[in-house]
Amino acid sequence: MSGSWQKMSRDGPTVAVDCEPPPDPAGVEGRVVLALGGDVMIGRLVNRSIALHGYVHPWGDVLPLLGRTDLNLVNLEAALTTCSEPVPKVFNFRADPDRVHTLQAARIDVVTLANNHVLDYGPAGLEETLVVLERAGIAHVGAGKDAHGARSPVVLTRNGLRIGILGCTDNEPGWAATEGTPGTFYVRVGDLEPLRRVIAALRPEVDLLVLSMHWGPNMRERPTPAFVRFARTLVDLGVDILHGHSAHLVQGIEWYRGSLILYDTGDFVDDYAVDPQLRNDRSFLFLVEVDRAGIRRLCLVPVLIGAMQVNLALGDERTETIARMARLCAEMGTSLQR
Repeated sequence: MSGSWQKMSRDGPTVAVDCEPPPDPAGVEGRVVLALGGDVMIGRLVNRSIALHGYVHPWGDVLPLLGRTDLNLVNLEAALTTCSEPVPKVFNFRADPDRVHTLQAARIDVVTLANNHVLDYGPAGLEETLVVLERAGIAHVGAGKDAHGARSPVVLTRNGLRIGILGCTDNEPGWAATEGTPGTFYVRVGDLEPLRRVIAALRPEVDLLVLSMHWGPNMRERPTPAFVRFARTLVDLGVDILHGHSAHLVQGIEWYRGSLILYDTGDFVDDYAVDPQLRNDRSFLFLVEVDRAGIRRLCLVPVLIGAMQVNLALGDERTETIARMARLCAEMGTSLQR
């Protein structure tokens, strides 16, 4: 089966809102439900909140959904370290190493570390983060002890399907890993060569290839034409799901040549100030159902971030979150179904 993934027609799968994963997703041969979340920042005030309320507190009433999927992937936007000396930056995010239990509580299988905060406490903070995750049994992509580690994929088998995951970022070019120094898998938008090689090596080995990319500036509602071109070219190279994040806002979704482009999955857990117009506290949990025929369905579960916790969005918050996503998706030719 590996490498023989058959992409569906150009029309694409169902993109639905207000839905949940099947009640019995685990262990169904040939079918996988992936949960994709955006930025998970468990440092600062969230770190303190965990001390007061326990490891599961950040997940609110979304936690049961995360327990009914086959593979959970998020962007971890905080170093898990005891290091106390931050690098010179405006914002530095660090969580106590035992907060890895928060990730375990949500059954997070893989985190991408390719972002602009994993080295907030220097190379030592990154290296401790890697050790903490590995001891907890949580796989990581996008950063490593050297360039090889940062570019290495994670390959996991779920229900007979082999899923390959890569992570990269266009943030903080000075943090790029080298042959002898730790850092991130840095990729400049428009420069295909670094990704071309790793995608070509991974593509024949997996049934589904996911690229998790932390790219672009904050508070951008739509990808620029350059980002759209780059995303589509990555699909042409062999990416099945592009899992974007960085803007702190969800962006529109595109179905392109049999692949799913999530330009930005927004935030998921944080303590950030909320822009009253852009409403970065409104987001989604993205549930992707795949089988041997391809990507079958994308379910969007509206969520609301507040008080160091993510919860299901209700009432007007839910309605307005869905309406905004519907508008952004329509601009890309994608329609949502209730």
